Amino acid sequence: MDTPLVRVGIIGVGNCARALLEGTAYYRSSPDLTAGLMFPQVGPYGAGALEPVAAWDVDVEKVGKDLWSARAAGQNLDIGIPQGDLLPLGADVRVQRAPTLDGAGFRYRERITLAADQPGTGDDRETIIEQIRAARVDVLLNYLPVGSQDATEWWADVALAAGVGFVNNVPVFIARKDRWRKAFREAGLPLIGDDIKSQLGATYLHRTLVRAFSDRGISLERTYQLNVGGNMDFYNMLEQERLASKRQSKTSAVTDAYDGDLAGDNVHIGPSDFVPFLGDTKKAFIRCEGRGFGGAPIEMEIQLTVPDSPNSAGVVIDAARIAKLAMDRGDTAVDEWVSAWLFKAPPHAVAQESDQIARERLVRWTAGEHSAGHPGGR
Repeated sequence: MDTPLVRVGIIGVGNCARALLEGTAYYRSSPDLTAGLMFPQVGPYGAGALEPVAAWDVDVEKVGKDLWSARAAGQNLDIGIPQGDLLPLGADVRVQRAPTLDGAGFRYRERITLAADQPGTGDDRETIIEQIRAARVDVLLNYLPVGSQDATEWWADVALAAGVGFVNNVPVFIARKDRWRKAFREAGLPLIGDDIKSQLGATYLHRTLVRAFSDRGISLERTYQLNVGGNMDFYNMLEQERLASKRQSKTSAVTDAYDGDLAGDNVHIGPSDFVPFLGDTKKAFIRCEGRGFGGAPIEMEIQLTVPDSPNSAGVVIDAARIAKLAMDRGDTAVDEWVSAWLFKAPPHAVAQESDQIARERLVRWTAGEHSAGHPGGR
């Protein structure tokens, strides 16, 4: 019997997309391997189930190439996944020209050259919709650069029109907004996001720390999170004007996990600088200051060093499979809980729930115990 697949379309063939492709190939080559996975199996879909069937970019060094070649082209870096005998995923998929819109800021354009618009593409909405339908995409994965507000909304609208699920990996608020959620829910399509909460990244770790302060009765007075890295994501974020939603997403993800009040002046969370020699390595520096029993001071400092792009791919591989299973079951209400577990800025209704509550609901849902929208069952 053929192995069930999830047919994905990839918007933006950067380092994160490279990690997803190579990681999927890695697990497909060793189907019994479970190390490094949060959900080795999602319904009938194993870790090697993602099948790239369409892709779009704007970089002249990627557009027109096959997807497997494009994953290592342009400014993309070695992201640390062993190559070994990986079978090339997407070798028969041609990277199409995406509409630029606000997807390429001036910092981005310092490092890449935009491909010429191809006849019938550019911002031609109907052409892109036809490409999605012709490729029989199940789920679109949005990997646009930080700050791509107009472009992300454009692609979300295209996903609705094409009748496919949408996973928004970037810090533009789509899944968090009621009007988008209503539109996708009425269409019976999953909308998952916003902004990846890396598998074991600074946001998840920081949330765990401030939740511990709450749970153990420690008042949190001040906290910061500083992040540095050397990939194109960090280079793009040197353009401060593109960071408003990123800072909001990261900050709310942490403060939502703390039961008390934190004055805005006492919280600083966000990307800090581009360090070229770090490559795809990300370093995060987290500090928490508070007071415990009798007002005694407590201070905590942690440094986290992780491979940035594989850390995100470990999340998207789950989000895409859960989106497809939700479509199979006709139960897209799970999108709220998968967003709460895997993303920094989920819908407000679930944003303040603990990560573990979201995970427990997902575990029960994937086991088929009940509808995600009805904790006690239908």
